[in-house]
Amino acid sequence: MSDPGSLAVAAILLVPLAAAALLAALPDDRTTAWLNVAASFIAFCAALALLATRPAPGHFLIVDDLNIVFIVLTTFVAFTTSVFSRSYIGHELETERLTPMYLRFYHAMYQTLMFAMNLALLANNLGLMWVAVELATLTTVLMVGIYRTEAALEAAWKYFLLGSVGIALALFGTILVYLAARAVVGEGLDAMAWSVLVRKAAGFDPALLNLAFLFLLLGYGTKVGLVPVHAWLPDAHAEGPTPISAVLSGLLLNVALFALLRFKLIIAGNPHVLAPGPMMVTMGLISVLFAGFMLYRRRDIKRMFAYSSIEHMGIITLAFGLGGPLASFAGLLHMAMHSLTKSAIFFGVGYISQLEGTQRTADIRGLTHSQPLLGWLLVLGVVAIVGLPPFGIFTSEFLLVTSTFARSPWLAIVLVAGLLIAFSALLLRLHGLAFGDTERRHLLPAWRLAPMTLHLLLVAAAGVYLPAPVVAWFRHVASQLG
Repeated sequence: MSDPGSLAVAAILLVPLAAAALLAALPDDRTTAWLNVAASFIAFCAALALLATRPAPGHFLIVDDLNIVFIVLTTFVAFTTSVFSRSYIGHELETERLTPMYLRFYHAMYQTLMFAMNLALLANNLGLMWVAVELATLTTVLMVGIYRTEAALEAAWKYFLLGSVGIALALFGTILVYLAARAVVGEGLDAMAWSVLVRKAAGFDPALLNLAFLFLLLGYGTKVGLVPVHAWLPDAHAEGPTPISAVLSGLLLNVALFALLRFKLIIAGNPHVLAPGPMMVTMGLISVLFAGFMLYRRRDIKRMFAYSSIEHMGIITLAFGLGGPLASFAGLLHMAMHSLTKSAIFFGVGYISQLEGTQRTADIRGLTHSQPLLGWLLVLGVVAIVGLPPFGIFTSEFLLVTSTFARSPWLAIVLVAGLLIAFSALLLRLHGLAFGDTERRHLLPAWRLAPMTLHLLLVAAAGVYLPAPVVAWFRHVASQLG
């Protein structure tokens, strides 16, 4: 554990774990928020260190070209969300929506969630990855129900039940992969190590792998929020604290998709199994269309953007299901842009719901007049998330549509129709939210909007110019996924 890469991995895992234990033991005061921010920043710095040095893979942990993309993105958004969370949760304490005890509980659970997601991304052992995803699920269940209202507890219970079904299906799929590999790899840790399985997948039993991926797609697809196993996601976003909505949309959905990609690479390594791509394309496209139509009916601003997350996870799943260098590149870019943009939107939505005292879209009007900076940032966030230039999501969607049209024009037409439906619905809602008449005026300190501004600047910069090293990095990972 003396080389820099191993130390960085240790920091990514142990700092959040130690911070969670310390936060749970500290007195109930505002210092817990700063400790939460500090721990998140240290984990992000450690993730950046992995760009320069990586440890050798072991039976339990691995750093490779695929997961390092997710690790850097996850720790960055976790850090900026912790900064937003400090002022947001402080306001909840002042208005007595949360007690000091729940404030301490919230920050401890936040770091526990960071540990679980980082562990899932770094895990080489498929069983350990499953445990980490389950820990992340249980942690978010507790955080969704933190307000202890009837609606919050119902949302947490619904999330727990559906999440438990999903994780059980994923466990069964993982066991089937182990059984398929055992005849070739033998028993023991090697039969659960992804780095071993992906090299020897060609000799595995194809019948077991076919059945395994079906369970894995439904199981981890529940965590991704794909239709028809998505029902927990809108309720969890609407009733939980807004920072958790940002983490769910921006990070946890990606972690579940990452787990699915790990298995897709194993399945794709066997020439005798059914291609996993068409199943992913089907669920992704259904999610895009369903979420687009549902956006027209949303009356809760957080629930509305939750359905937007379902749409975009469908786009990303479709991209990875299509495969190939261009579609996989578009999927990776879209995943990064969605994480940054959607978390920024939820930062804004959190402040808006606090200032306006409601989450109902009908009661929120004229934000560009009542809260000019916050209102215009929300406008930019929605413009970015619907895929208008010059933002990065336009680039990723353009690449995906181009790749899809070259391979299947009819599929591309359906995809574009879904994108246009969601585009129209969000812009329709945005008009009243941002430009309606209002007599109220609230001025939020500009420094509180720094995380939201930073995310949108990065998304805008990515739409204008992607540095050559980033393009080369994404191309390399996309070639592996393809």
